[in-house]
Amino acid sequence: MSVYTTEITSDKIISDNPIHQRLFKAYVAAQPYIKGAVLEVGCGEGRGFDLLIPASTTFTAVDKIESALATLRSKHPSAQLISMNLPPLHGLADNAYDVVVSFQVIEHIEDDLFYLQEIARVLKPGGTALITTPNRKMSLTRNPWHIREYLADELKQLGQKVFADVQVKGITGNEKVMAYHAANKKSVERITRWDFLNLQYRLPAVFLRLPYEILNRLNRNKLHHADTSLVQSITHEDFLVVEDASDALDLFMLVRK
Repeated sequence: MSVYTTEITSDKIISDNPIHQRLFKAYVAAQPYIKGAVLEVGCGEGRGFDLLIPASTTFTAVDKIESALATLRSKHPSAQLISMNLPPLHGLADNAYDVVVSFQVIEHIEDDLFYLQEIARVLKPGGTALITTPNRKMSLTRNPWHIREYLADELKQLGQKVFADVQVKGITGNEKVMAYHAANKKSVERITRWDFLNLQYRLPAVFLRLPYEILNRLNRNKLHHADTSLVQSITHEDFLVVEDASDALDLFMLVRK
């Protein structure tokens, strides 16, 4: 069974390519920090495994989707892959990992403070955690799969409740990426202008997930057919890590224990 939705973006669906490359950029940006015992919290379909595993002494990943983990186990037998809902990080020892990565997860977590506390618990003293999440300032509509989204200062303030050393950088795009973003924004606005009653923010999230998935997939396909060359040509190299996260597409938080 496929786990891919517009929320769990595929590297195999052409219309998903700009979002896939944006998400993959986090793993590329994490490369200088990866060493020793590494834990990925919320690994999904293993988008970054081919970068993380070779750079690790040991590699552990957790996710709630057992079907995705089953497939990954056959491809990556050296990895320890554990199915769990989180937080907490059930059964993982204190002070066990040199590096923790958790990309596009915190926005799905009800108790985000506990989530960070659990990451701190399993990190070794001096260890580093890298966390990404969408920048709310750049979101085009409400995502009903997200509990909340953050601005850069909000994420930093949350991180500082747990860690003494917190940096919040950004992942943004070059002109090619921002041209796609602008086309996406215009297309989304054509859809949301019919929401006269502002139901996307007034209805419970559970009622919005199916229409969000249908409209999001239709919108990505529309953008692909409108400019196939743009959608296909975007790579992770078109995304940039910047120090000022205020206008970035994603927030990239680095914390040290």
